[in-house]
Amino acid sequence: MTEENTDQKPVETVAEATANVAEATLNVDEAALNEEASRELEAMVAEVEAATVGYASDDDEDVELSAPQSQAERAAVIEALIFVADEPLSSKTIADVLKEDKEVINEALATLAEEFNSRHSGLQLREVAGGWQFATRPEFHEHVRAFLKTRPSAKLSIASLETLAVIAYRQPITVPEILEIRGVQSPSAIKTLLDKKLIVAKGRKETVGRPMMYGTSKEFLLQFGLKDLSELPSVEDFHDLSGGS
Repeated sequence: MTEENTDQKPVETVAEATANVAEATLNVDEAALNEEASRELEAMVAEVEAATVGYASDDDEDVELSAPQSQAERAAVIEALIFVADEPLSSKTIADVLKEDKEVINEALATLAEEFNSRHSGLQLREVAGGWQFATRPEFHEHVRAFLKTRPSAKLSIASLETLAVIAYRQPITVPEILEIRGVQSPSAIKTLLDKKLIVAKGRKETVGRPMMYGTSKEFLLQFGLKDLSELPSVEDFHDLSGGS
């Protein structure tokens, strides 16, 4: 008589097999829908950027900036420019914006850095990679790192946070409906949220143009520590939870 192989895995039942196939199909459909939504948003972003460039060009012709009237005003403008810059800002770029000599700007930067760093606050003004940038002080890096690990959504921009809030509370919702609520174009913010997997495409709305609908994802619940959408905080608390200011 042949011995039974006790190590053999149990045969998958028809019900289990059907459920697994259905789940795999659902995942494929969701991925395809998200990919379609991503391509659609990319086209919208390009369209908005093209319109913005044209609009900015028209406005720039009428704008004439005056040079700072005092050292204090010059330092304040430089501080503002460095704050809003995505990358280290060079003295040449600042000089071009203020229409002043580079040497004047270098002197102002040195004075500003000395004054700013003497405050012993949590930030410092540093010269990095040929430019100037605000950075957290090295002695506080571990605290900052610990905060960012527990609050990954804090890396989102205010526009993305506002868009995420609208989607969370009004889902499923389309791009035109988000525009109606926020009053500004949001395809770039929506694509960022889609790329970060905080939202997913929910299919197309059966209306004129059949726009894509969006809703929050399982990743959204994980990031915000929610059991389900019934635990969503108030809009004000959501903004605070998201790291908004």
